[in-house]
Amino acid sequence: MTVQTEDFLSDEFLKQFKSGEQLNEFLSSIQKRAIEQMLEGEVDDHLGYEKHRQGQSDNNRNGYGKKKVKTSYGEIEIQVPRDRDASFNPMLVPKRENMLEGLEEIMVSMYAKGMSVSDIQEQVKDIYNFDVSASTVSRITSRIAEDITAWQNRALENIYLIVWMDDIVFKVRENSKVINKTVYIAVGLRTDGYKEVLGMWLGKNETSAYWLSVLTDLKSRGVQDILITATGNLNGFTSTIRSVFPESSTQICVVHQIRNSMRYVVWKDKKEFAKDLKAIYTAPTKNAALAALDDFEQKWKRKYAYAIKSWRDNWDELTVFFDFPIEMRSIHECNKKN
Repeated sequence: MTVQTEDFLSDEFLKQFKSGEQLNEFLSSIQKRAIEQMLEGEVDDHLGYEKHRQGQSDNNRNGYGKKKVKTSYGEIEIQVPRDRDASFNPMLVPKRENMLEGLEEIMVSMYAKGMSVSDIQEQVKDIYNFDVSASTVSRITSRIAEDITAWQNRALENIYLIVWMDDIVFKVRENSKVINKTVYIAVGLRTDGYKEVLGMWLGKNETSAYWLSVLTDLKSRGVQDILITATGNLNGFTSTIRSVFPESSTQICVVHQIRNSMRYVVWKDKKEFAKDLKAIYTAPTKNAALAALDDFEQKWKRKYAYAIKSWRDNWDELTVFFDFPIEMRSIHECNKKN
């Protein structure tokens, strides 16, 4: 799996996608979009005119062929444009070749908000990695930039049951160099049970102020309410969320809380400590969870008082899911286990 994670919270976030499988499906779908749009740009350049416009030559578009491409995200099937005299030979995925190596992250990262057209153009140059004319680069960039804008600004659902928000790391272009860059990502659970990636955003630091811009973007695209926002324990995040979605409840990532609690536990205590913690977050009711926390405190307060204090301080936001129907709690539990 190409996606890099920098901490345990990101690992938990990825588990919303069934241990990475669903995330890879999403990344593959974005990569498929990117490849197909770049191929459209290639055939535009080859024929000398864009789709749905009449060319000056006798050669024209002639539908599409199918091609399977293997990537680190899995195998995808793409549509490859054809021309009537069969003179078009795609540069991105040449005939009789089906491997795309080292391009996945660059392609996907282009769909994150924060990339300028010139940034995208530089990414296109990197992807082709050989001499192409300025007009070819321009046509390809024009094609994919149009699709990127449409995807970034598409309308969203009015209501999402849960929205998970975190960051992953991609390779992106900055100052003529390809570097690791944080991409913030939001995934929403719709009322029909379907999960969708709401958007990706390039950012420098995970701050409440930055997430405010992300939440404002979601609202501008039609989101009116979020029942639960699932996040890490970022200072000020709850008030930030409620400034945009006043009725939303904030659920702090339980796994992140567990990781913080166990950070300084000595090796010989870890297994028993983790078992006792599990009795808290898997309790059937909020009252039962609180009782388990009381028992946990009596047993461990002398050695690990900081851990108990952290659970007490964050208790309301660690137990939000108890306030919702069992169906939504089951989804939340499933996401933690997968």
